[in-house]
Amino acid sequence: MQISKKPEGIAERIYRQLKQEIFDFQLLPGDRFSENDIARRLDASRTPVRQALYALEQEGYVEVQPRSGWQIKTVDFDYLESLYDLRIVLELEAVKRLCALPSEVKPLPLQMLKHFWIDSPPLPDGGEVASHDEAFHMTLVDAAGNPEMARVHRDITEKIRIVRRLDFTQRPRVSATYHEHGQILLAILDRQLQEAQSRLHDHIAASQKEVRQITLHMLQQAKRGVFP
Repeated sequence: MQISKKPEGIAERIYRQLKQEIFDFQLLPGDRFSENDIARRLDASRTPVRQALYALEQEGYVEVQPRSGWQIKTVDFDYLESLYDLRIVLELEAVKRLCALPSEVKPLPLQMLKHFWIDSPPLPDGGEVASHDEAFHMTLVDAAGNPEMARVHRDITEKIRIVRRLDFTQRPRVSATYHEHGQILLAILDRQLQEAQSRLHDHIAASQKEVRQITLHMLQQAKRGVFP
Protein backbone atom coordinates (compact mmCIF):
# COMPACT_ATOMS: atom_id res chain seq x y z
CA MET A 1 0.00 0.00 0.00
CA GLN A 2 1.36 3.39 -1.03
CA ILE A 3 1.57 5.85 1.88
CA SER A 4 0.77 9.47 1.08
CA LYS A 5 3.73 11.81 1.36
CA LYS A 6 1.56 14.62 2.68
CA PRO A 7 1.06 13.21 6.21
CA GLU A 8 4.78 12.44 6.34
CA GLY A 9 5.56 16.06 5.57
CA ILE A 10 3.16 17.27 8.24
CA ALA A 11 4.54 14.78 10.73
CA GLU A 12 8.06 16.03 10.00
CA ARG A 13 6.98 19.62 10.62
CA ILE A 14 5.31 18.68 13.91
CA TYR A 15 8.31 16.58 14.93
CA ARG A 16 10.71 19.45 14.36
CA GLN A 17 8.48 22.00 16.09
CA LEU A 18 7.96 19.85 19.20
CA LYS A 19 11.65 19.03 19.35
CA GLN A 20 12.54 22.71 19.16
CA GLU A 21 10.02 23.50 21.89
CA ILE A 22 11.74 20.92 24.10
CA PHE A 23 15.15 22.47 23.36
CA ASP A 24 13.78 25.97 24.05
CA PHE A 25 12.23 24.88 27.41
CA GLN A 26 8.71 25.62 26.18
CA LEU A 27 7.97 21.95 26.91
CA LEU A 28 9.57 20.91 30.19
CA PRO A 29 10.51 17.52 31.66
CA GLY A 30 7.39 16.08 33.27
CA ASP A 31 4.91 18.07 31.15
CA ARG A 32 1.92 15.92 30.15
CA PHE A 33 -0.30 16.31 27.10
CA SER A 34 -2.54 14.32 24.78
CA GLU A 35 -2.36 13.84 21.04
CA ASN A 36 -5.52 15.93 20.79
CA ASP A 37 -3.85 18.77 22.71
CA ILE A 38 -0.99 18.88 20.19
CA ALA A 39 -3.30 18.43 17.21
CA ARG A 40 -5.45 21.40 18.26
CA ARG A 41 -2.49 23.60 19.07
CA LEU A 42 -0.63 22.87 15.83
CA ASP A 43 -3.76 22.70 13.67
CA ALA A 44 -3.18 19.14 12.50
CA SER A 45 -4.88 15.76 12.59
CA ARG A 46 -3.94 13.11 15.14
CA THR A 47 -2.20 10.82 12.61
CA PRO A 48 0.83 13.04 11.87
CA VAL A 49 0.92 14.10 15.54
CA ARG A 50 1.16 10.44 16.56
CA GLN A 51 3.89 9.82 13.96
CA ALA A 52 5.88 12.78 15.29
CA LEU A 53 5.50 11.67 18.91
CA TYR A 54 6.58 8.12 18.12
CA ALA A 55 9.71 9.52 16.43
CA LEU A 56 10.45 11.63 19.50
CA GLU A 57 9.84 8.60 21.72
CA GLN A 58 12.41 6.58 19.77
CA GLU A 59 14.94 9.36 20.36
CA GLY A 60 14.21 9.42 24.07
CA TYR A 61 12.48 12.79 24.39
CA VAL A 62 8.95 11.70 25.25
CA GLU A 63 7.22 8.62 26.67
CA VAL A 64 3.71 7.21 26.62
CA GLN A 65 1.85 7.26 29.94
CA PRO A 66 -0.85 4.54 30.22
CA ARG A 67 -4.32 6.11 30.12
CA SER A 68 -2.89 9.62 30.47
CA GLY A 69 -1.34 10.47 27.11
CA TRP A 70 2.25 11.56 26.62
CA GLN A 71 4.90 13.07 28.84
CA ILE A 72 8.21 14.86 28.25
CA LYS A 73 10.78 12.54 29.79
CA THR A 74 12.22 13.65 33.10
CA VAL A 75 15.93 14.42 33.29
CA ASP A 76 17.95 11.26 33.98
CA PHE A 77 21.14 12.59 35.53
CA ASP A 78 22.88 9.20 35.63
CA TYR A 79 22.29 8.84 31.90
CA LEU A 80 23.58 12.37 31.29
CA GLU A 81 26.72 11.57 33.29
CA SER A 82 27.39 8.56 31.09
CA LEU A 83 26.95 10.65 27.94
CA TYR A 84 29.36 13.28 29.23
CA ASP A 85 31.91 10.57 30.06
CA LEU A 86 31.68 9.18 26.52
CA ARG A 87 31.91 12.68 25.09
CA ILE A 88 35.15 13.27 26.98
CA VAL A 89 36.65 10.02 25.63
CA LEU A 90 35.80 10.93 22.04
CA GLU A 91 37.01 14.52 22.24
CA LEU A 92 40.28 13.62 23.96
CA GLU A 93 40.98 11.10 21.20
CA ALA A 94 40.14 13.73 18.57
CA VAL A 95 42.60 16.16 20.16
CA LYS A 96 45.25 13.43 20.22
CA ARG A 97 44.83 12.88 16.48
CA LEU A 98 44.88 16.61 15.71
CA CYS A 99 48.04 17.13 17.74
CA ALA A 100 49.67 14.25 15.85
CA LEU A 101 49.38 16.14 12.55
CA PRO A 102 52.61 17.62 11.15
CA SER A 103 53.21 21.15 12.40
CA GLU A 104 53.00 22.59 8.89
CA VAL A 105 49.47 21.19 8.45
CA LYS A 106 46.93 23.83 9.45
CA PRO A 107 43.41 22.42 8.97
CA LEU A 108 40.99 25.06 7.73
CA PRO A 109 38.26 24.10 10.26
CA LEU A 110 40.66 24.88 13.11
CA GLN A 111 41.63 28.18 11.54
CA MET A 112 37.94 29.08 11.28
CA LEU A 113 37.44 28.19 14.95
CA LYS A 114 40.39 30.40 15.87
CA HIS A 115 38.87 33.28 13.91
CA PHE A 116 35.59 32.99 15.80
CA TRP A 117 36.76 32.19 19.33
CA ILE A 118 40.01 34.17 19.49
CA ASP A 119 40.18 36.81 16.76
CA SER A 120 36.56 38.06 16.78
CA PRO A 121 34.70 39.95 19.52
CA PRO A 122 32.49 37.76 21.76
CA LEU A 123 28.81 37.44 20.98
CA PRO A 124 26.53 38.97 23.62
CA ASP A 125 23.71 36.43 23.34
CA GLY A 126 24.10 33.21 25.35
CA GLY A 127 21.75 31.30 23.08
CA GLU A 128 23.91 32.05 20.06
CA VAL A 129 27.04 31.14 21.98
CA ALA A 130 25.46 27.79 22.90
CA SER A 131 25.05 26.90 19.21
CA HIS A 132 28.63 27.92 18.44
CA ASP A 133 29.84 25.93 21.45
CA GLU A 134 28.27 22.79 19.99
CA ALA A 135 29.87 23.57 16.63
CA PHE A 136 33.27 24.04 18.29
CA HIS A 137 33.30 20.58 19.83
CA MET A 138 31.78 18.85 16.80
CA THR A 139 34.34 20.52 14.54
CA LEU A 140 37.21 19.19 16.65
CA VAL A 141 35.89 15.65 16.30
CA ASP A 142 35.04 16.05 12.59
CA ALA A 143 38.54 17.39 11.89
CA ALA A 144 40.08 14.29 13.48
CA GLY A 145 38.98 12.39 10.38
CA ASN A 146 36.95 9.43 11.74
CA PRO A 147 33.35 9.59 10.43
CA GLU A 148 32.04 7.07 12.98
CA MET A 149 33.53 9.00 15.88
CA ALA A 150 31.91 12.12 14.50
CA ARG A 151 28.53 10.40 14.10
CA VAL A 152 28.48 9.09 17.68
CA HIS A 153 29.61 12.48 18.95
CA ARG A 154 26.80 14.24 17.08
CA ASP A 155 24.27 11.86 18.64
CA ILE A 156 25.64 12.63 22.11
CA THR A 157 25.57 16.36 21.39
CA GLU A 158 21.88 16.25 20.54
CA LYS A 159 20.98 14.16 23.58
CA ILE A 160 22.62 16.56 26.04
CA ARG A 161 21.54 19.75 24.25
CA ILE A 162 18.57 20.50 26.51
CA VAL A 163 20.51 20.69 29.76
CA ARG A 164 23.72 21.90 28.15
CA ARG A 165 22.02 25.07 26.96
CA LEU A 166 21.23 26.02 30.55
CA ASP A 167 24.96 26.45 31.02
CA PHE A 168 24.76 29.46 28.71
CA THR A 169 22.05 31.23 30.65
CA GLN A 170 24.79 32.24 33.10
CA ARG A 171 27.05 35.08 31.97
CA PRO A 172 30.20 33.84 33.75
CA ARG A 173 29.99 30.53 31.90
CA VAL A 174 29.66 32.33 28.55
CA SER A 175 32.83 34.33 29.24
CA ALA A 176 34.62 31.25 30.51
CA THR A 177 33.70 29.34 27.35
CA TYR A 178 35.41 31.90 25.14
CA HIS A 179 38.53 31.85 27.30
CA GLU A 180 38.68 28.05 27.57
CA HIS A 181 38.02 27.43 23.89
CA GLY A 182 40.81 29.83 23.01
CA GLN A 183 43.26 28.01 25.29
CA ILE A 184 42.29 24.62 23.85
CA LEU A 185 42.69 25.82 20.29
CA LEU A 186 46.08 27.44 20.84
CA ALA A 187 47.37 24.27 22.50
CA ILE A 188 46.18 22.15 19.56
CA LEU A 189 47.64 24.52 16.99
CA ASP A 190 50.96 24.44 18.89
CA ARG A 191 50.74 20.60 19.04
CA GLN A 192 50.90 20.63 22.84
CA LEU A 193 49.01 17.39 23.43
CA GLN A 194 49.00 17.20 27.23
CA GLU A 195 48.09 20.88 27.56
CA ALA A 196 45.27 20.58 25.01
CA GLN A 197 43.82 17.43 26.55
CA SER A 198 44.05 18.78 30.08
CA ARG A 199 42.32 22.02 29.20
CA LEU A 200 39.64 20.22 27.17
CA HIS A 201 38.96 17.77 29.99
CA ASP A 202 38.66 20.57 32.55
CA HIS A 203 36.42 22.57 30.21
CA ILE A 204 33.94 19.71 29.72
CA ALA A 205 34.11 18.77 33.41
CA ALA A 206 33.09 22.32 34.36
CA SER A 207 30.03 22.07 32.11
CA GLN A 208 29.28 18.60 33.47
CA LYS A 209 29.34 20.00 37.01
CA GLU A 210 26.78 22.62 36.07
CA VAL A 211 24.54 19.89 34.65
CA ARG A 212 24.57 18.09 38.00
CA GLN A 213 23.16 21.23 39.61
CA ILE A 214 20.24 21.58 37.22
CA THR A 215 16.84 21.30 38.86
CA LEU A 216 13.29 21.48 37.64
CA HIS A 217 13.09 24.92 39.25
CA MET A 218 15.90 26.13 36.98
CA LEU A 219 14.06 24.71 33.98
CA GLN A 220 10.94 26.57 35.04
CA GLN A 221 13.00 29.76 35.28
CA ALA A 222 14.36 29.11 31.80
CA LYS A 223 10.82 28.76 30.48
CA ARG A 224 9.87 32.13 31.93
CA GLY A 225 13.13 33.72 30.80
CA VAL A 226 14.17 34.41 34.38
CA PHE A 227 17.59 33.16 35.46
CA PRO A 228 19.55 33.39 38.71
